Amino acid sequence: MKAQADVKRSGELFKLNGKPSFGAAFPQALQHVLAMLVGNITPPMLIASSLNLTDAQQTMLIQAAMIIGGLTTLLQLFPILGFGMGLPSVMGVAFAYMPILTMIGTQYGIAAIFGSQLVAAFASIFIGMFIGKIRKFFPPIVSGTVVLSIGLSLYETAINYIGGGSGAQADGTFGSPKFWILAIVTLVVTLGCSLFGKGYIKVSGMIIGIIVGYVAALIMGDVIDFSDVAQASVFALPVPFAFGLEFHPDAILMMILMYIVQAVQTIGDVSSTAMGGFNREATDKELGGAIKGQGICGMIGACIGGLPTDPYSQNVGLICTTKVVAKRVFTIVAVIMLAAGIFPKFSAFMATIPQPVLGGATVTVFAAITMSGIQLLGEQPLNYRNKLIVGIALAIGIGIDSVPSILQFCPQLVQNILGSSLVVSFLIVFILNLIVPEDNSPE
Repeated sequence: MKAQADVKRSGELFKLNGKPSFGAAFPQALQHVLAMLVGNITPPMLIASSLNLTDAQQTMLIQAAMIIGGLTTLLQLFPILGFGMGLPSVMGVAFAYMPILTMIGTQYGIAAIFGSQLVAAFASIFIGMFIGKIRKFFPPIVSGTVVLSIGLSLYETAINYIGGGSGAQADGTFGSPKFWILAIVTLVVTLGCSLFGKGYIKVSGMIIGIIVGYVAALIMGDVIDFSDVAQASVFALPVPFAFGLEFHPDAILMMILMYIVQAVQTIGDVSSTAMGGFNREATDKELGGAIKGQGICGMIGACIGGLPTDPYSQNVGLICTTKVVAKRVFTIVAVIMLAAGIFPKFSAFMATIPQPVLGGATVTVFAAITMSGIQLLGEQPLNYRNKLIVGIALAIGIGIDSVPSILQFCPQLVQNILGSSLVVSFLIVFILNLIVPEDNSPE
């Protein structure tokens, strides 16, 4: 009888409104937390490093990332007034925004990041409202080009981290052998777990790689400073508007374009969840609710220091693989994230991860983003027309990014907007796809 009850309870994991026992649900939830944890804390750490923020500010960004990830995950599970999709998802801070966030922050400061995020997140709510009508303007050739451009633009960030980051550049130790060793050890362990591991080991390759790299850094000494962990408080809620808000037209426009791009990627992730978890297509209501949910939580995040979020593809992959879709499992995930966010010592400890270790781990993430773009492009026939559109968009976008002086005679506003390879590639592929006659002939 007990065995039959256990089987019945475990079967609840595969129902959206199932009620699995805590013992059955918690291991599944922990698996999702392990899969997303590093991805969620890394973007705020990269932004803090790029903008030379204080350690205390970096801790606040990590804390807000965990809180906003938990809140967005809950809203997607349990929609309110059409905000949220009602499907299982694990939300976290998006790597895809990194190039735009870094550009805005470098030029105007972190207050401009959150000011532009507040406006763009509000605008994205309207994207969700009309997603059924505008979805046709973003076929795989457009979304794939954008995702590919995002992946390519992130490689510089990874290499800078492998070399030791901005601090190492300032003190002349950038690219030192010890940094290379830490990055390579982390990368090798991450790849080994991901390629040859099974079960928890396979889905937790990045966090295992970081743990091994962290231990290696401790053994090498002189790399990790725990003083901020000791000074961090045990419990604290995020301080509203701690980073301020600034509004610059070019920054807002770039962020709106990024939210449009991310909406396209969200459509892909939600569609994969519906097909993989429920064996059906996602409805326009679910797609629109997901985008609107991200929008409202993006506005909340701008007020508390939480960067823009998106569904995590690795967690979508877990849902498709395990078929575990019970809301109770993902509620536990959200609660763990929220709990981690209100304990600053956790965030301060995460901030002690050496930059070369993060660099070695994130290379795999950035490579996966690039390959996702290529995979999306393959969903349409790569005939002469489509190859030409993609090639021109990437050539001009990456070319301008590599030689920014080509824009020196343009107005400053134009320089700011077109200074991003991502924005340029998106605008070109979007416009060319509209004006060049459609051709779906074979390759």
